[in-house]
Order: sequence, then C-alpha cells, then structure tokens
Amino acid sequence: MSSVTVRNLPDATHRALKLRAAQHGRSTEAEIRYILESAVVPKMGIGAALAAIGRSVGGAELDLKGNPSPVEPASFA
Repeated sequence: MSSVTVRNLPDATHRALKLRAAQHGRSTEAEIRYILESAVVPKMGIGAALAAIGRSVGGAELDLKGNPSPVEPASFA
C-alpha cells in the first residue's frame, strides 16, 4: 500500500475531518481514505455509463426479434 502525506492542512479542515470521522464511526485516517476513494472510484460501471451516454444522445431503437422455435435441451449421452 502507498502512503500520502498532506502538508499545510488548515486546522479547521483537520477538525472537520475528525468530526466527520466520529460521525461515521471511523478513525480520521479511515475517513480520509474513504473520502479519497469516493472521489476517484467511478460512481457507475462501464455498462451503465455507456447506457447513459446513449440516452443523452437520443438512444437507438433496435429491432431485435427472437427465434420463436423452442430450444432443444442438450444431450450428454
């Protein structure tokens, strides 16, 4: 695991981080990790992101017709 040192953090920010950590039942260090991970991890998966992009540009209608004939079960004999 990597380590990061944050210099010149204002006292008010540090106090706010400690308070937020206490409200969430975490240590200050765990709260900072949570905040950083939340800031950089995608909020949605690639499929959902692509669907959102498609919707934003008007989408596309696909004419997908299934095969109406029944599927024969596999035979393992």
